[in-house]
Amino acid sequence: MPEQQTVSKSVLFVCLGNICRSPAAEGVLKHLLHQRGLAGSIRVESAGTSGYHLGDLPDRRMRAAAKKRGMVLESRARSVSSQDLRDFDLIVAMDRDNYRELLRLASGPNTKIRLLSDFLDESWPREVPDPYYGGDEGFEHVLDMLEAACPELLDELQNGAAC
Repeated sequence: MPEQQTVSKSVLFVCLGNICRSPAAEGVLKHLLHQRGLAGSIRVESAGTSGYHLGDLPDRRMRAAAKKRGMVLESRARSVSSQDLRDFDLIVAMDRDNYRELLRLASGPNTKIRLLSDFLDESWPREVPDPYYGGDEGFEHVLDMLEAACPELLDELQNGAAC
């Protein structure tokens, strides 16, 4: 029987509706944790700054794009709460609008709140674009960004630098 991992850190990914970017980020990081033999060692969730899609699965197009990469996205959309700001070690916003909304919820600066692009080099955009109103290539691009950022994010979490 494999050894049970102890949860030592936690990360919450946040976008607007919690049906495209943030559940994809949750899935990418969970997939990476599994690949590195660290499944269950870090609590990973996602949420939205709006309640437009409460209880919904991730967008079918994002689920399909993730499935092609060997990932299953099965979380249900929920809204971020002030309790999340206390409970999670790291809160990662997909874009500046959601970053500002998280700061508002936190009532000011909060070092736990970061942009996903903080974990990407300068060749990537500063914001993860919302693929909802575009074509399939937008979902693929978002997954490319998330797959580039999550190893750096995980390294920072493990080394304590991100929290």
